[in-house]
Amino acid sequence: MAGLIYSLCALTAFACAFLILRSYIRHRHRLLLWSGLCFVGMAANNLLLVIDRLLVPGTDLSIWRLGTALAALLPLLYGLIWEEE
Repeated sequence: MAGLIYSLCALTAFACAFLILRSYIRHRHRLLLWSGLCFVGMAANNLLLVIDRLLVPGTDLSIWRLGTALAALLPLLYGLIWEEE
């Protein structure tokens, strides 16, 4: 059951990233770009969670997951602080 939930979270983050980046291509609002990149990183983070918990349960990928979570939030943080409209 946990594997299904982890997979659905990864698919949801990927779908959000796809929709947000598609909207960025149409409207060219910079905040959509930063949000889309954030969700790409979140999808990668969730994919690492699936790999960590289901495919290789004997290894600890928590440092890699935390690193991707930090990398995912940095573009959004940059966009919220430095972008002007």
